[in-house]
Amino acid sequence: MCGIAGFLGPGRADRDVLKSMAETLAHRGPDGEGYLLEGGVGLGHRRLAILDLETGAPPLYNEDRSVAVVYNGEIYNYLALREELEARGHRFSTRSDTEVLVHLYEEEGPRFASRLNGIFAFALYDRAKGGLLLCRDPLGVKPLYYAPTAGGLLFGSEVKAL
Repeated sequence: MCGIAGFLGPGRADRDVLKSMAETLAHRGPDGEGYLLEGGVGLGHRRLAILDLETGAPPLYNEDRSVAVVYNGEIYNYLALREELEARGHRFSTRSDTEVLVHLYEEEGPRFASRLNGIFAFALYDRAKGGLLLCRDPLGVKPLYYAPTAGGLLFGSEVKAL
């Protein structure tokens, strides 16, 4: 189990707030942490390292770092998806199932999530479009809470992160 937390909104670019949100989830991911803070977008991650212990630290990016993701879960069909994406020319820098998300998003846009077989919750940031995509598995096995606020949107794996 990992934990994700973050925000979207003008004036929300506060590293201390983002770190505090992620720290509430430390019990979900004692093996590491990672952050992306850019403009009004913040992505935080607490990692429980299971796959790719050396290079799988989040957030993970595509080749040109225009797409970033923080993620909790397991993508059961990631090896088949990875093989397909490599055949299309994508280069992977990790062995993690997480990295499949950014490359599949590049190929298919937001509808890519329908191709995922697994249990997951993630936040994917597209720098070029300035958009944030929040997604969880259809059964909601992996939690993802969000709250619209006057200043934007908050999200996290647990309510206390909000």
